[in-house]
Amino acid sequence: MTRIGLIVLSLLVLSGESVAQENPIWDQAKVRNYLPHMTSPEVRDLLTRTDMVIIPVASLEQHGLHLPIGTDYLNGVERAKLIAERTDVLVAPIMMPGQSPYHMGYPGTITLSSETIQAVYVEATQSLIHHGFKRFMFLNAHGGNRAITTFIVDRINQETAGIAVDLGAAAAPFREGTSIPAPTVFDRHGGVSETSNSLYLVPSLVDMESAETATLSMPDHLQAMVPDVLAGDETALRVLLAEGLKAEETGKGTSSHEMSSTGVWGVRDLQDSSAEQGRRETEDFVQAAVKFIARWNELRPMSAP
Repeated sequence: MTRIGLIVLSLLVLSGESVAQENPIWDQAKVRNYLPHMTSPEVRDLLTRTDMVIIPVASLEQHGLHLPIGTDYLNGVERAKLIAERTDVLVAPIMMPGQSPYHMGYPGTITLSSETIQAVYVEATQSLIHHGFKRFMFLNAHGGNRAITTFIVDRINQETAGIAVDLGAAAAPFREGTSIPAPTVFDRHGGVSETSNSLYLVPSLVDMESAETATLSMPDHLQAMVPDVLAGDETALRVLLAEGLKAEETGKGTSSHEMSSTGVWGVRDLQDSSAEQGRRETEDFVQAAVKFIARWNELRPMSAP
């Protein structure tokens, strides 16, 4: 090979090495107080300022034709990050899947048993207690995990040295409301509220061109409850949710695959969704959570035994 050929080959090799030095699809910036991004010394330093942790409880489940399967995980983690931007608290996402057997008719959904979910979160919390964290806020980002989250909180309080609360319930008294009108048509899973939150929190993952209003086929007795639910009847809502969205194996005929043409449990026009509505809902929750954290610190300072 000629000298010129060797020079060209060397330049090509060096150019290849230069390109290979960085992952071409990496696009994350380091986020404050976010455990996956932190070094061990940074966690040690944070422990000098706080003993609080936010742990999102999420799911991997279908969200219609337009939202990612990770909607609940992603939105929960992003809300937790926004809280940690305003006050010192560790954000520790432990697990993506939750309990979602009623969405298994749609590919991509992953569901775990209540026992498995509890075990993972309780054992993860014990690890954080070992390192010096004391107070835990569980941010439930998936309605189907509500009972599981309550049980996790109780187990930590009853079985460990940690102190735990359900952040949604704890922040509720501090919420000021967003003045967003209540929907006049049925709008639940994967509907305008979740879509709006996603348009604000994870906009690049929302495919509004694929958004399609669902055709629902709920059992007649559940369909008959909908007007009362829309009118604000809490008993009707409780009864509807006790039976609606349940695994196909229960025989209730209310899994998302059995009730919805798209996986969305609602008939509101998804084009009503907006990033502004998502921002207002998110900001209301984040502000309330920050106020709760401040009040908890007043009632029980970090130095308390």
